[in-house]
Amino acid sequence: MSVLLLVILHMLASLEQFMLSSGRGTGEPCVQELIMAVTGDETAATGDMPGYQIRNPATNLPQGVVMAASPGTICSPQQVAEEATRKRELRLMKNREAARECRRKKKEYVKCLENRVAVLENQNKTLIEELKALKDLYCHKAE
Repeated sequence: MSVLLLVILHMLASLEQFMLSSGRGTGEPCVQELIMAVTGDETAATGDMPGYQIRNPATNLPQGVVMAASPGTICSPQQVAEEATRKRELRLMKNREAARECRRKKKEYVKCLENRVAVLENQNKTLIEELKALKDLYCHKAE
């Protein structure tokens, strides 16, 4: 079984333990469905996982606290705030660049439309003059 699958199984076991400690019981269908989805085995949902032992997590964190990083990379609140600020600044910078590019493309599109309007106006003017000339020619022949 792959390492990722083992990690997921361990996380599900921790979730099941948390639900037990919070008084919700192990019969929660969502936990059983998650275990079945990960393992593809219906016996795993009942807790009969041969060859695998459910262990308590080796951390000092209170139950129910989910760690986003590996235990070796626990960050201080200041580092978390700095990382959030850095990510926000990066997102804002990318958004500014995308907005600038969007405005540039819009200007280019409007300029293209203005050129097309000018060409069509000239063509329309030429066709109107040609129509007048043909009308005059037809009126003179009719007389």
